[in-house]
Parts: sequence; C-alpha cells; structure tokens
Amino acid sequence: MSLRVTVLGAGSWGTTFGKILADGGADVTMWARRAELAREIDEAGRNSQYLSGINLPGGMRATPDLTRAVSGSEQIYVSVPSSSARDTLKQIRPLIAQSDAPIISLMKGVEKKTGLRMSEVMADALRCDPARIAVVSGPNLALEIAKEQPTAAVVASVSGATAEAVARASSNPYFRSFVGTDVIGAEFGGVLKNLIALAIGIVDGVGHGENTKASIITRGLVEITDFAVAHGAQPETLQGLAGLGDLIATCQSPLSRNNTAGRLLGQGYALPDVVSRMEQTAEGISSVAPILELARAQGIEMPIVQQVKMVLDGTMDPRDIAPHLTTDDDTPQEETQYGNSDRGGALRRAFQRARDLFGDGGRGSRRH
Repeated sequence: MSLRVTVLGAGSWGTTFGKILADGGADVTMWARRAELAREIDEAGRNSQYLSGINLPGGMRATPDLTRAVSGSEQIYVSVPSSSARDTLKQIRPLIAQSDAPIISLMKGVEKKTGLRMSEVMADALRCDPARIAVVSGPNLALEIAKEQPTAAVVASVSGATAEAVARASSNPYFRSFVGTDVIGAEFGGVLKNLIALAIGIVDGVGHGENTKASIITRGLVEITDFAVAHGAQPETLQGLAGLGDLIATCQSPLSRNNTAGRLLGQGYALPDVVSRMEQTAEGISSVAPILELARAQGIEMPIVQQVKMVLDGTMDPRDIAPHLTTDDDTPQEETQYGNSDRGGALRRAFQRARDLFGDGGRGSRRH
C-alpha cells in the first residue's frame, strides 16, 4: 500500500517535492490556497504558473481544503513562505492532534519577528515533539528537479528514525536523500545561502564578472559557516550539500529567486519594485534583518550580509558594494574557515563552548 503524504504549499518547490514523492511511490495530496490552482493540479496534472511545461505524475492530487489535505496523512511536508508558516501550522494543529505523522520543513527562512528557524516555529506552533520534525535542505532548484535532472539533498532530524523514514519516501531515480542529525546546520545553510545569493545577484546586476562573484561565494561560505557553528551547527554540514552545495546552486543559477531579486536591485530597482516583480517570495530579503540580529547577539561579523542590508535599505548604492564585500577589515591575511585570528572564528568559538560544557578548561575525558 502506498504511503499517504501531504504537501502544504503549491508553489514551485512544494509542487516539485510533491512530484519527487509521487515518483518515489507515494500517494500525494497537495494543498493549495487558491482553488483554481488546486483544480489545475488535480484535473490537468499541471501547475502552469509555477512549473510551466511540467507534467505531474498520476499519484498527485490537490485540494484547497486543509482538513481534507491532512486527513489520514502519514507524512506532512510544509512548503509555505516563512512569513505565513506559523499561521498555517496553527490551522493544522487541531487536525493532527491525534497523529504521530512526521512534519517536514521544505522552507528556507527564519521567522522575522522571533528569528526562529522553521523547525523551531513548527515545534512551537504545533506543540509537538522535535523528534517528529525533519528538514530538507540542499542544492534544490525546483525547475531542474521537476525536469528530473539528478540531484541530492539532506534530510536532518534529531531523530534518526524520522530522518530515515523521510529520506526513504523522498528518494527516487533522479533524487537522492541523505540522512543527517545536524538540524541547525541544515537549516542555517539553507537560510544563509539566500543572503549570499542576493549579494551575487546585486554585483551581477551592476555588471561585475566571475572574479567578483567567486570572491563573494568563497568569503560568503566563511561567513555562513562562522554564523552557523556559533549557533551550534557542525562545521562539516556547511561543507556539504546543505551548505556549499546549496550555496553554489543558488548563487550561480538564474533560476534562483534570491539571485534574481539581487540582480534587479543591482540594476537599480527599488526594493518595493523588486518585490512586486517577483512571482514567488525571495526568502533572503526578509531573512537579512533577523539574521544580522542573531549575528550581533553572538558577536559574529557578517560584512557581506550587512552590506546587502544597506542596499535593501537604500543607504548604499549597489555599485559601491563590490570593493567591500570580501573582507570585514583591512587585515591583509585571508581568514579562512575556522580562522584563529584575534577576531576569532567558528572553530575557536566551538572549542570555547566545549570548554564551557565540560567545565574543566577542555581537559575532560573524551567520549569514544
């Protein structure tokens, strides 16, 4: 008997993930806010607005009725904008009160008001055990995957059993899911790469070339690793699919919403005009401010993200951004990941937290 799953949100990524699940053998119900979109998916097997030219598999159905969508579901995937995630989750809380179905985040943002990661919003809004929650992250440009171009992702959960169940459901001949337990790293990798992609789009829109973009990507990886590790992530996660892999794909592809938004900013469009021209949400735009607040709380310097914010606020001309993007001071020596300069880096902070944890200056016994 086929696994019964639900995907909440019928944008490009939600619909693509529904296709991934259906092509893996699941019976998929999509929930779409708009009845006409649900009808097109259900009756025509198409989502012409968000996935033009893609034929959806027969194992996908859709409804605008939230109760019908989640009823009897064995796995629930959430792919709505981070700004509306809490409201959507609160609506389904009474509908899944008697269920132990895993809840999986396909979202790559932070809650603007609280700075919470999406898995934290899910645990709070649903009042459920974090062991039921998983996140999916990686180099996942929706249209390429919908065209069945091979790719991979990471499914992370504090529960190995939950991660494995989700990974099995979301694997098929063109999509491979790997299992991880570093939820913090997987989520922050997915959030932070959007901010670097905005920067790449800005300098692309201005007219700078590959050297500038390569510099930003490289230094951007330092920034996001330093930030994520300071918040409890494993540095290896940021070197993998959920970090470097997602960073490369999002920064380099014109299919990336955040890259597109940045490019419009670089071409001189004001932020309200950029937002109005985007068919779907560019999560990086709303994540810049809360990420910088979290960075300040940890004493993390994020010069690239800071200058993206200045462009968004209109206090920096996009043409002035590139000379300042690749460093945060005048020190001539490059600080690579986990640097050990006086300003410190992710590794130094990780060691400090370990010393604090064991309470003996780092001389405690090792666990093997």
